[in-house]
Amino acid sequence: MDQLTLLRRVHEESRPSVAAINEGRAALFAAIESGTSSRPPRVARRRVRIAGLGALAAGALTVALVLSNVVGLAGWRGSADAAAAAVLTDAAHAVAQTADPVVGAAQFLRVDTTSVGTAFGESVDRVEGDYQYRDHGTLYIPADQSDEWTWVRYPSSLEATFGPRSEAVVANGALTSTSVEVLRAKNAQFYGSRNTFEPDGWPRDPYLLLNRIYLSTVGTGPSPDGEALVFIADALRDGTVPADLRSAMLKAAAMIPGVTITDDEATLNGQLGVAIGRFEDGWGTRQEVIVDPGTGLLIGEREVLVTADPGSEIPVGTVLRWSSISTEVVDEVPAG
Repeated sequence: MDQLTLLRRVHEESRPSVAAINEGRAALFAAIESGTSSRPPRVARRRVRIAGLGALAAGALTVALVLSNVVGLAGWRGSADAAAAAVLTDAAHAVAQTADPVVGAAQFLRVDTTSVGTAFGESVDRVEGDYQYRDHGTLYIPADQSDEWTWVRYPSSLEATFGPRSEAVVANGALTSTSVEVLRAKNAQFYGSRNTFEPDGWPRDPYLLLNRIYLSTVGTGPSPDGEALVFIADALRDGTVPADLRSAMLKAAAMIPGVTITDDEATLNGQLGVAIGRFEDGWGTRQEVIVDPGTGLLIGEREVLVTADPGSEIPVGTVLRWSSISTEVVDEVPAG
């Protein structure tokens, strides 16, 4: 029996005393305070980068989260700024009233994703620099998600360069693919494991959901709160989360301390919405989700550079990465 299973069994069999809860809270604060943060390498995605909490701190945080939902991070340390919480809560209520698209037995949910990312490369004479690329892909999800999915991936195109070093990296062939790739796999296991967020088993209660997110991301990212918002943004970006869980995730985001309205007229891929975000001092960036407050529709998510990096040509205020999605029900998938 592993330690996490044992801890869960302890939680199921006995409720901790008030003294134990207080001790857990003290250990939790000590764990957070003892963690050190360092700026990670500049890469497009952030799910697997380890930063912030050390191994002992992460272990103490895991114990605190598993022993009791009372000790967990969600809810009792504050929440998002009042204005941001109101927008997220209203959007969550709107989503809860929205029915998911009905996908018939022989139909597919088509999810179109457009994204821009920032990459770090090296030129032929070993000059290093950053550049931006644009991706587009289309996912065809069957009514029975255990059946075969189809993923059409189009070649990346150059989005932006930031100066001589950046241009030298691109000139060295940073973007070379010119072919369209069509992948097929059952249950979205395109590269040996599921390539999208799997919504089954996640609680719909926002408090329990946020604690589960904290537990699943412990030890990653610059801070537990920052990585919780990244997790929510990543999950919603896939376009596969059902309405009840999307609603719970928006309510959970409203419970994350440090979340504020960062732009009340944010435009992403031609769509206008309200940007809700959180600044991470350890990385000098701000993670944002952009929603239509009237319909609760998630327009997309983005990450903005707030603090200058002395080693990079990228100017402050640059959107380092963003993605937006659109969905519709279709009757067939591409051949080939």
